Amino acid sequence: MKPAVIFDLDGTLIDSVPDIHASANRVFAAHGQTFTPDEVRGFVGRGAPNLLARLAESRGLPSGGAFQDALLADFLTVYETAQDLTRLYPGVQQALADLEASGARLAICTNKPLGPTRAVLRHFGLDAVFPVVIGGDSLAVKKPDPAPLMAALDQLGGGPAVFVGDSEVDAETAQAARLPFLLYTEGYRKTPISALPHDVAFDDFAQLPRLVAGLIPA
Repeated sequence: MKPAVIFDLDGTLIDSVPDIHASANRVFAAHGQTFTPDEVRGFVGRGAPNLLARLAESRGLPSGGAFQDALLADFLTVYETAQDLTRLYPGVQQALADLEASGARLAICTNKPLGPTRAVLRHFGLDAVFPVVIGGDSLAVKKPDPAPLMAALDQLGGGPAVFVGDSEVDAETAQAARLPFLLYTEGYRKTPISALPHDVAFDDFAQLPRLVAGLIPA
């Protein structure tokens, strides 16, 4: 069976912080608050509810209850169509095409809500590339719980697999799922590369098909 290659999204395939930052500032402006890109980037990775709660806490605003529920609803309304500032990382499209050509089975496993995830994949013409997409609200739990990653693999039909991500959350998820982890070093991690458990680290997507083949030989 050909390998399954399961990808995180934000910080791995796309640089989405500019749109997340703009969307968060648009929502928080109603409460007299704005944030720098670095502030927002520091909270990306554990899903939209966590992002908004941490941003609210940093400004002394409520981080739960009705306030948080309304904030999340407003953010998702704005962010659903926010793709203009998001960019694919260099080499992503060619690497995905090469993996497809090799017969690899591809999926997304992200903590981004499913609606914005599918919207941004359509925006870049990648929706057909990923027959399986697990978002942060697809299951009752999110990464680093291994359940979303294992659900993606199960929907791909099981078999040999690797997980490709950029962050502490992704490294912990791969460990919990006992899958090989390829660490993209140009994303949103805050921890030194040497301190993150991984099988292979890479900074150029042109390397990825070869690295996958090295971890899961045909």
